[in-house]
Amino acid sequence: MGQGEETDVSSNDFGTLAHNAAEQAEEFVRKVWKNCHFHALPQWLQDNDFLHTGHRPPLNSFGACFKSIFRVHTETVNIWTHLLGCIGFMGIAVYFLTKPSNEIRTQEKLIFMIYFAGTIICLGLSSVFHTVHCHSEVVGKLFSKLDYCGIAVLIMVSFVPWLYYGFYCHLYSKIVYTTIVLLLGLGSIVVSLWEEFSRPQLRPFRASVFITFGLSGIVPAIHYAFVEGWFNKIALASLGWLVLMGILYIIGAVIYAMRIPERYFPGKCDIWFQSHQIFHVFVIIAAFVHYHGITEMAMYRMSAGECQSDMVL
Repeated sequence: MGQGEETDVSSNDFGTLAHNAAEQAEEFVRKVWKNCHFHALPQWLQDNDFLHTGHRPPLNSFGACFKSIFRVHTETVNIWTHLLGCIGFMGIAVYFLTKPSNEIRTQEKLIFMIYFAGTIICLGLSSVFHTVHCHSEVVGKLFSKLDYCGIAVLIMVSFVPWLYYGFYCHLYSKIVYTTIVLLLGLGSIVVSLWEEFSRPQLRPFRASVFITFGLSGIVPAIHYAFVEGWFNKIALASLGWLVLMGILYIIGAVIYAMRIPERYFPGKCDIWFQSHQIFHVFVIIAAFVHYHGITEMAMYRMSAGECQSDMVL
């Protein structure tokens, strides 16, 4: 046999081995990820029975959990939507806080920093939860509670700048509404720490808790419209952004609670377009909408001049 023939044989053998190795690797991935069926999961990982395959099995290692960020499974989009949102708000926060004080006063930076910090915490905790909840039952429950606490924090910090600028010249109203929001937020956090709160059967209850907390803003919104004037352009614009944010949050929460669309297409939304992913997208959009709204309010307040001494209510 000539040297050329030997080279051809070696190349063929190497190609065959590489092809077999690739097939085995593909088969391994297929078995571990794609064919990990819902009913094969331990009970503590069974959250949505309309998602049939593509689940991660218990990984029992934080390293393996974080490596799974770069794999395709039922949680991939959930991880990346809020991870990218978290990074986005970090960038906005850095840009905002590094503005010179003659452009943005320190007081305004502190108010916006409250919103940025709460949003980053919420999105960050959500992304981490979806990354590590398959580690173990104990870790899953812990980060599930932190995830829900993050949602309560996001709702609280969304109120703070809006109340601050909405009642900029009405100290007592601002203090009262801010105190009520903080108390409702703490109540939501306490409920979130309840051991049974993360059970799949309580998904509608979870959504209703946060929706109710958010809808509590209707009272100060009506008061704000009354104080500013029902047909004041600035008031209407400010309320418009607030209402849009609320609508986005509510739509997202309802989709999450009703598990739409996978409820109507079982097994067809395992990787893409499941309700939790859609909910995440609505949260991100609503957070940016609110940021734009409070920015508009801040610009108006800064251009309106000093408050009158008799405007305290």
